[in-house]
Amino acid sequence: MLRSRRLEPVLALEERKEQEALERMGEARKQAEAHREQVENLERYQQEYRDQIRANQQGVVPVARLQAWQAFIAQLDQVIAQQNRQLQQAEQVFEVRRKEWQQAWERRRGMEKYIESCRQQEQRERDLKDQKLADEAASRAFTRRNR
Repeated sequence: MLRSRRLEPVLALEERKEQEALERMGEARKQAEAHREQVENLERYQQEYRDQIRANQQGVVPVARLQAWQAFIAQLDQVIAQQNRQLQQAEQVFEVRRKEWQQAWERRRGMEKYIESCRQQEQRERDLKDQKLADEAASRAFTRRNR
């Protein structure tokens, strides 16, 4: 069996690994985007809340209400910080998955190139064999004619 044919199952395996790595990278991207969207929503909510506080501060505001607003904003700050940490972790996971996919892609591409070079070598060997057979046939025909 030709080397290029024997390597086809290896190529199929590399293709499957690349596809799996691509799917894992896509899932990691979705997770990072979900965390990013959550952070943006929280920050937007916090800003709307602050704007609402400013609008409601016309006149005298009880101290207890101001303290409640400040406590709520502080809680939002903590939640946003926590979500930012989760976002950073998700982005790190995505980067790892992207590198894994890139390596799988390079392995698959390298196997494709190697199989192609094997095919080219096999074709050269067939061409040489055919040429040799043609030369031998021509030599026999020449010898028969000259007898």
